[in-house]
Amino acid sequence: MVGNITFKPLSDSALFVVFGDSISTETHEKIQHFFRVLQNAPFEGMVEIVPGYTNICIHYDIARVAKSSFHNSSRSIYASIVDYLQKLLQQKDKETVSESRIVEIPVVYGGEYGPDLEFVANYHNLTKEEIIKRHTESDCLVYLLGFAPGFAFMGGLDESIATPRKETPRLAIPAGSVGIAGKQTGAYPFQTPGGWQIIGRTPQPLFLPNEYPPTYLKAGDRIRFKAISEQEFLQWETKQ
Repeated sequence: MVGNITFKPLSDSALFVVFGDSISTETHEKIQHFFRVLQNAPFEGMVEIVPGYTNICIHYDIARVAKSSFHNSSRSIYASIVDYLQKLLQQKDKETVSESRIVEIPVVYGGEYGPDLEFVANYHNLTKEEIIKRHTESDCLVYLLGFAPGFAFMGGLDESIATPRKETPRLAIPAGSVGIAGKQTGAYPFQTPGGWQIIGRTPQPLFLPNEYPPTYLKAGDRIRFKAISEQEFLQWETKQ
C-alpha cells in the first residue's frame, strides 16, 4: 500500500489500483495523474489502462510479463507488477500535470428532444425552466468514459435536480440525448438502450469513429451545457 492507495487482483491478467472508496474531485485528480504517469512509463506486457470513479483497472499479458526484465521469478506476476506500480506511485512527475478543457455542449431541452423533462420537474416540484437553468449552471466534470464508446459519466450536477433512473429502461434512446441518473448527468453518443431521464438532446457528435481518439469528450473535461432553440439545433445538424 502507498498512502491510502491499495491494490486488488481482478483476475490472473488484471488488477485494480484503488485510490478511494467514494466519488470525489480529489480522487479523480489522483487517478488522472497516475493514468498519465503509467501511460508515460508502461511496464512490459501492459495491455490496457481503464480509469474509473475510484480506481484504475490494469490489464496485462501474463506471458509477456513473465518474460520481462522487471519480473522477479521468485515472486508471483501479480507481486512483481504491484512492486513496479508502487515505485511509480512514489515518483513525482511534474510533466504529467495538465489543465482541464472547458467544453460547451449545446442542448435543446424538452419536447420530443427531452421527453422526461416534465417528469424531472414534477419530481422536484420545480418548473421545466428551473430544471434547465440548474442544469446549464452546473459545472460538470467528466469522471470517465464507459457503457458505450464516447459515453461520458459526469459529476457536479446540481444535487437539487438529482433524479433516479427510470424503473423501466427504454429500448432505444436517440444519439445525443442528454439525461440525468441520480447525481450524474451525461449524453448518449449514439442510439442505444438506457434508463436515464432524458431532458434534452445535443447536436454535437460525441462518437467520432474516423478520428483518434474517437471520442469528443475525455476524462477530466469540464462541461458546461448551453440551452439552444430547436431552430438552432436543426441548423447545427445540417452543418454536420
